[in-house]
Amino acid sequence: MISLKKSSLKGLLTFWGEFKRQQMPTLCLGVILFILFIAIVAPFISPYDPYYMSEDLLSPPNFRHPFGTDQYGRDILSRAIWGTRIAIIVAVGSAGLSALIGIFLGSIAGYYGGLLDDLLTRLIDFFLIIPTFFLMVLIVALFGSNISFVILIIGLTSWPSNARIMRAQVLSLKERPYIDAAKVAGVNTFRILFSHIIPNGAYPVIANSTLQMANAILIEGGLAFLGLEDPHIVSWGNMIQAARAYLVIAWWAIFFPGVAMLIMVFALNMIGNGISVVFNPSLRR
Repeated sequence: MISLKKSSLKGLLTFWGEFKRQQMPTLCLGVILFILFIAIVAPFISPYDPYYMSEDLLSPPNFRHPFGTDQYGRDILSRAIWGTRIAIIVAVGSAGLSALIGIFLGSIAGYYGGLLDDLLTRLIDFFLIIPTFFLMVLIVALFGSNISFVILIIGLTSWPSNARIMRAQVLSLKERPYIDAAKVAGVNTFRILFSHIIPNGAYPVIANSTLQMANAILIEGGLAFLGLEDPHIVSWGNMIQAARAYLVIAWWAIFFPGVAMLIMVFALNMIGNGISVVFNPSLRR
């Protein structure tokens, strides 16, 4: 197992050297970077405005519309391109929030121990046994379908796994000799946590957060499919939801956004698995 005791350039280079030895995760990283590039340049490469309604209703793939059109005559390719933005925003926003909460609470629980650890552990266990998707469906149905709210709900219900991982890391790291040396030297608790323990213990959380990004995309798609997302948002989930009634006569309206979602979810899962293997080589097949 690689030990990255410093958040340094050397540590990052060591990580990258181990990561790129895995062909599939490296390839999938390239796929995600390509999707990110598409999201950035969407206004410049999109053939049509994603909201533009032409007279070609449910037109199959052709020269003017390579991915066809939907029931309103909107270009599927253009909407799929713009949908990358929502996918990335949801993935990064919700996973980032989950990681921040998980790292903070897990670090506090693991470092201080005692009653505080017991209380936070019980809280983590409580959230882990809740059927979170149904909870999210209920909350979104009651309080609104704004995409920012969806991101917030996903992040606030997915942090327990990160907290549990971080707690385990802190329990191990706080017994290391260099932490004892820092305490003897009079380094305050805040600095020990944020300069030594968290930077060295957060790597498994990063791996888990990558997997959570994939899960967030699926959750957003599920909420959209159930009609619980703002229909005016151009997202892959909304595209699938709007076209499900036309599956038999216009397969392309569901197929292309579905494939885009599948590719991104698969790529993120492979990257997450690749990061996990770097820090735990026993997972390597």
